[in-house]
Amino acid sequence: MYKDTNKRSIVKGISWRFFATFTTVIIVYIFFGRLDLAIAAGMLESVAKVALYWAHERAWFKIKWGRKKIEPFNLWFTGLPLSGKTTIADAVYKELQKLDIPLERLDSKDIREIIPGVGFSREDRNRHMHRIGHLIKTLQNNSVSTVASFGSPYRESRKAIRKMVQNNIVVYVKANIETCKSRDYKGVYEKALKGELKHFSGINDVYEEPQHAEIVIDTDTTSVEKATQKIVEYIKKNNIK
Repeated sequence: MYKDTNKRSIVKGISWRFFATFTTVIIVYIFFGRLDLAIAAGMLESVAKVALYWAHERAWFKIKWGRKKIEPFNLWFTGLPLSGKTTIADAVYKELQKLDIPLERLDSKDIREIIPGVGFSREDRNRHMHRIGHLIKTLQNNSVSTVASFGSPYRESRKAIRKMVQNNIVVYVKANIETCKSRDYKGVYEKALKGELKHFSGINDVYEEPQHAEIVIDTDTTSVEKATQKIVEYIKKNNIK
């Protein structure tokens, strides 16, 4: 796949203007038989069209008719640890980038590295979700949509996010606990079962399933590609028209 550089676009514009002006010169010369008049008309036509094009573009820039603003949305991926949230969210983010809309990717791991010392108790998690909600709200105020993947195991924190941000779309990435354990390449489930990790969702802490998720993806039966397609189609149908 090739993409035109700015230099190529400028040269193409100049070459087109040259051939258009040359055509005007030829037409005037054919009708009037005067080369000086033909050249003068060609030069005048070039200057006039550039000025008129600029004025036309500036005028339409101020006219709001026919424009439709894409309201920012938040895709909120929730699910058990290793259910597939991050993998699917990454794939969805890459596909949505192709639509050329202002978009940011937020993931729990990255945010916790920026804000160290955040605990995993219910109170700590709920407080942390309010921080994330504020961040998303700030991005939305600047017309930036978000793809966010957070365990968010408690209904009250997900409810708070829904109240704080606009166009919130909950994607429940569902997976059997045994499936999640089989994907445990870091050994976190094993540590939680041994009691080495506290407040681990699905083992020694609850995960409250979403009751009103807009999209449910069962990763036991759905591939990453199919899940990505389903979510992107939802966004195109409901948020980008």
